[in-house]
Amino acid sequence: MWLLSLAFTLVLLVVSGVMYDMKEVCVGSPGIPGTPGSHGLPGRDGRDGIKGDPGPPGPMGPPGGMPGLPGSDGPIGAPGVTGERGDKGVPGERGPPGLPGYLDEELQSTLHNFRRQILQPMGVLSLQGSMLAVGEKVFSTNGQSVNFDTSRESCARAGGQIAVPRSPEENAAIASIVKQHNTYAYLGLAEGPTTGEFYYLDGGPVNYTNWYSGEPRGQGKERCVEMYTDGQWNDKNCLQYRLTICEF
Repeated sequence: MWLLSLAFTLVLLVVSGVMYDMKEVCVGSPGIPGTPGSHGLPGRDGRDGIKGDPGPPGPMGPPGGMPGLPGSDGPIGAPGVTGERGDKGVPGERGPPGLPGYLDEELQSTLHNFRRQILQPMGVLSLQGSMLAVGEKVFSTNGQSVNFDTSRESCARAGGQIAVPRSPEENAAIASIVKQHNTYAYLGLAEGPTTGEFYYLDGGPVNYTNWYSGEPRGQGKERCVEMYTDGQWNDKNCLQYRLTICEF
C-alpha cells in the first residue's frame, strides 16, 4: 500500500512542477502510508531448465553389506606372452627298479619289430638284385651262386635268412626268381639226425613241401635242399654252388 502512496506522491510532485510553471503553489507534507493490499494469485510453473552436470561421486559407505551375485563369464582373452622359463625343480624320489629289458616281453617284442622294419629294407638294398614281396615276406637275390654256408652267411649279414617257402604262394614266388636266373637255388632247410627228415634252420618241423618225385633220397649224404626252375625240391650236397635267395 505504501508503494501506491509513494507513486501518488510522485505524481503530485510532477503535477506540482508543471503547475509551478504556471503559478506558485504550496506543497504539503506526505500523508500516512496506507494499509498494504492482499497478495495476488500464484503464477504458473515455469518450464524445466537444462539438466545439470552430474555431481562428484559420494564417499564409499561402510563395509559389511551383502556381496552381490557373480556376473557371467566374459569372453576368453587373447593368450598372453610366454613367460620366462622357471628354475629347474628338485628331482623327485627314484621309483622302484623295473624289470630288466631282456625280461620285458612287450619291450622285446617292440624292439624285434623295429629291428625287423629296419633290417628288411637295409638287407634288400644291400643285395641290390631281384626282389619280390609275398604277404609279409620279401624275397631278394644278389644273383650270386655260392655254397650253402656262404649263402647262409650272406643272408645273415643282410639281416635275413635263406629263403624257404611255407606255402604254395611263397614257393611260386621263389621259383619265379630261380627261373629268371635259370639256375637252381638253395632253400633254408637242412636234414636232421634221422635220414630223410628235414627241418627249418631254426629246428622247427617243416609244414609245407614240394619234393620232386622220389625225393629226398640222398641217404644222409645230401643234407641240403635245392629248388629246380620248375619249383620242385631235391636234396643236394651242401658244397655245390647254388643261387643265393634271402627272405626278410
